[in-house]
Amino acid sequence: MSERSETFVIETSQPGGRLDVYLAARYPAVSRGTLQRLIEEGYIQVNGQRAKPSHSPRAGEVVSVHFPEPRPSHVYPEALPLDILFEDEHLVVVNKAPGMVVHPGPGNEEHTLVNALLHHCAGRLSGIAGVARPGIVHRLDKDTSGCLVVAKNDAAHLGLSAQFSGRQVAKLYHAVACGEIPREGGILRTAIARHPTHRKRMAVVDEDVGREAVTEYRVRERLRGATLVEARIHTGRTHQIRVHFQYLGHPLAGDATYGKRPTARLAEATGYTPPRVLLHAWELSFVHPVTGGRLTFHAPWPEDFAEAVQALGGTSRY
Repeated sequence: MSERSETFVIETSQPGGRLDVYLAARYPAVSRGTLQRLIEEGYIQVNGQRAKPSHSPRAGEVVSVHFPEPRPSHVYPEALPLDILFEDEHLVVVNKAPGMVVHPGPGNEEHTLVNALLHHCAGRLSGIAGVARPGIVHRLDKDTSGCLVVAKNDAAHLGLSAQFSGRQVAKLYHAVACGEIPREGGILRTAIARHPTHRKRMAVVDEDVGREAVTEYRVRERLRGATLVEARIHTGRTHQIRVHFQYLGHPLAGDATYGKRPTARLAEATGYTPPRVLLHAWELSFVHPVTGGRLTFHAPWPEDFAEAVQALGGTSRY
């Protein structure tokens, strides 16, 4: 993996904004903590000078970003099973299993997707996202299964990151929502931010507080006490689908964070208890960052998702 640099001009001033927040939006695959470290160590400069993470970006400023050679990783390869949907020298697309954490963190230092990928790719993953998250361009929650793309080199990483931040990646999910959704479909357009009192949760908030989140959905099949839905997200906010369906009044089945009581009522009424949040990233479509061709992938339902639909009287199969 080689070093990589990029220079760009800020087009619009961000009064009251922060440089690290601005860059986090431009490079969504890179953690804000990593960006703060790069700013503080001088790898990211404004008008050729060192800046602080709290610097307010102004129109016309020239920002130079240098991603250094990644530090030696302390995340170790593990020979874990992977469902590979596609792979070439630049990227790999996997069907992530439910229950698998994407990258290591406190309490999850082992058995993650990154551990598995380091073994599968013999360590050849992009280092831009930091040593704990090599190759990770986007993520899925632990319980969420389905399509996820990983970059093997920095060029692929930056190209994919630009598509995610530019809303050029098509992401289609299947989910089981509690209760019978009355409409056949609709668009949920709100602002989402960290919950004001429960810091591990997100919530729908006023527009001047949160960031825009747009979810388009349609009913696939009506089940016993639940609804199988298809959701296309046009933004990538944390817990977006889960928060939006809670806001709709039909939280996802098995969601202990946003739908504990509705899930309990579903279990009582049907005799079926969901083993996890019933959310699956079914389709992922993007332009190959190196070859330029359009790629579209579909991840078959995992066994527990198919069993859930069947247990609730559904006939759909994927």
